[in-house]
Amino acid sequence: MMMPGSRTYLCYEDGITSTGQIVPQNPACQAAVASSGITPLYNWFAVGNRSGATSGETSALIPDGKLCSGDSNYYDFSGFDQARSDWPVTHLTAGSTVQIQYNKWAAHPGTFSLYVTKDGWDPTKPLTWADLESTPFSSATLPPSVGSAGSVSSYYYWNATLPAGKTGYHIIYSIWARSDSTETFYGCSDVMFDGGSGQVTGIGAGAPPPPAASCSATYAVTSTWPGGFQAQVTITNPNTSAINSWTASWDLPDGETISSAWNGTLSQAGTLATMKSASWNGQLAAKASTSFGFTANYSSTPAVPTVSCSSP
Repeated sequence: MMMPGSRTYLCYEDGITSTGQIVPQNPACQAAVASSGITPLYNWFAVGNRSGATSGETSALIPDGKLCSGDSNYYDFSGFDQARSDWPVTHLTAGSTVQIQYNKWAAHPGTFSLYVTKDGWDPTKPLTWADLESTPFSSATLPPSVGSAGSVSSYYYWNATLPAGKTGYHIIYSIWARSDSTETFYGCSDVMFDGGSGQVTGIGAGAPPPPAASCSATYAVTSTWPGGFQAQVTITNPNTSAINSWTASWDLPDGETISSAWNGTLSQAGTLATMKSASWNGQLAAKASTSFGFTANYSSTPAVPTVSCSSP
């Protein structure tokens, strides 16, 4: 899948050079190549399996932990099953409508189905079927396409409404089941629901820039006690016009667990913490600020992480 980009596609984009050589710069892409070799990236579009899958049977045929590689019997894509936090990421807005683009290296009739990970899934472990919502949030059968088969610029496309209420890091899992054979293609697209509109981060120099900061966040530890601490995060609107809501995200340092929070809605996915504004403190006038706080447990000295802030 090209939008939102799958791991194999964005690692290809990360590493492709003017000479046609692929030299990944992203650490996760480098780790995948170290595990599986470079050949899979020259065939990034072929994460497929001829194991006889038909609609509804894929979960029985692709083992847990091998979803991103599709347990492929074409090439060794197993390096792309690795659970890491540094894969290239596409930034999206939950509930928005986007154009899905799926490469047409070879044209086939069939159905595309898109799933998303459940809230609270553990991104520190390889993806399992139980991590995914039970029904696809978007499906398309025989969608239109552009371009001639066999090129990066050709793709199938359709409009999809992204799941509402999702925040932070998730995986969108794609399945393309051919209707004229038992061949099926799979892919993991790492996404961040943070108010973005398709920007990609984590790939080489030619990548689009990250989403422009529409708010800023300052983190401060306000008190400590043995095994715990309290922190306050100040959200500021630096713009010349008001914002209507904000979302703050940060990685919890090793050993930290949040025990309580206030002035917002907290969610966690593994070590990623996300705080969304409450109904009464999301609207900030130009240059205005608000804050939220939390208490947490820790095993050593409280660290001061970098907090990202976005506003749709």
